[in-house]
Amino acid sequence: MAAIGDQAELFPVVNASGPQAGSVFSLKSASTPSLVGWKTGSYWPGNQAKNIPCHGSTVFLLSPETGELVAAVAATKVNAYRTAAADAVAVDYLARKNASVLTVFGTGHQAEYEVLAVAQVRNLSRVIVVGRSENKVQKFTEKLIKQGVNAEAGSAREGCEQADIIVTATTATEPLFQADWVQPGTHISAMGADKAGKQELPVELYANAALFCDYQPQSEVIGEFQHAGNVHLTEMGKVITGQATGRNSDDAITIFDSSGIAIQDLFVAEKYWQKHPPDPRGCSVKDQCSCTTDRL
Repeated sequence: MAAIGDQAELFPVVNASGPQAGSVFSLKSASTPSLVGWKTGSYWPGNQAKNIPCHGSTVFLLSPETGELVAAVAATKVNAYRTAAADAVAVDYLARKNASVLTVFGTGHQAEYEVLAVAQVRNLSRVIVVGRSENKVQKFTEKLIKQGVNAEAGSAREGCEQADIIVTATTATEPLFQADWVQPGTHISAMGADKAGKQELPVELYANAALFCDYQPQSEVIGEFQHAGNVHLTEMGKVITGQATGRNSDDAITIFDSSGIAIQDLFVAEKYWQKHPPDPRGCSVKDQCSCTTDRL
């Protein structure tokens, strides 16, 4: 158990494996005087062949007074927005104000949300898409273009050398690029690592970069910085509240690791629940009210 902020507590993440090859699920929990509960997240890679999202999320909210279950929110799409929003906040605080070229590693479900969220906080002139499958890169690029994003395919080296902002949204277990490809002044958001063994960034980057995370004890165990060794990490909450400095020069390389924290999930689920209360006539699978299905 560990405290975050003045009133919230986060608890150790529980990770487990599903019956299919590569399938995993996890539990992240938190407690505040007004919010108590947990999120279960799942990753089933076989869903890709079924044309449904590989990621799934459900948030359970308990009454702080009695411990009774208040709501179970099917939050797969909600979680995608929440994850991307955390990235956008980090980009807004850490990337150069004139940053305009974004390189995104990944072409999956989450990558689209990341691009669109970053576009809300920076005026993007180009988005370079890097992926292992040429076909998936092309489809993803075309999808972004239809949404008004000036997107194009690129190689890992080209993407790093031309980027002001790099976002990694993959399930990688080894670095996606070389450290010396990253240019001075670049901001990097590593969004993929959320369990032991995952890795998207080369560790050689850390010696000459300012390192930030959402929650240090978690980042060092299951996040990107599990590979960093003994380095100085700054939690984004301290930057936002003015207790710590973010970017300190235009030439600085900044790195943000997001392993995802439960307090964000609970807060977003509560707001969603308040905006989409259940039908007073009662809930059923047929009704598909907000306590049983994702309505965003």
